Amino acid sequence: MYMLKRLSIDDKEEIKAVFTGVFTKEPWCDDWSDQKQLDLYICDLVGQSYSLTYGLYDETEELIGISLGYIKHWYTSTEYIINELCIKTEIQGTGAGTYFISAIEKAIKELGLKQIFLLTDSNVPAYEFYKKNGFVESETCVAFSKFI
Repeated sequence: MYMLKRLSIDDKEEIKAVFTGVFTKEPWCDDWSDQKQLDLYICDLVGQSYSLTYGLYDETEELIGISLGYIKHWYTSTEYIINELCIKTEIQGTGAGTYFISAIEKAIKELGLKQIFLLTDSNVPAYEFYKKNGFVESETCVAFSKFI
């Protein structure tokens, strides 16, 4: 039914299409109209030696989900830090995302990684999705930002 595949910078155009197809719509409404900025962002996430990117393909071999992140060696374990994860909007709610997370867990375990870490907003559907799939909210980690 679904197939997990490790992606690379060679898959950039396919990745961009899925990424913008999801994150430019509700509830995120991100403005990725600046193609140069989009290319830089995707290259930052996918084109590094420590990048770890997965794609979820359906039975027609269409890319329907992406996970963009990197491997981080930390004192407690080696982790998969997910910067962006999404399933095409029209497929959300069908179980594809749960399959994707499960397949990613299996794949990173085979690589010797012990943990997945990610951030999401608490006011978007992804928050409940992650909780439903066994992710635990950190009680001590907070995100800070400062525009300068």
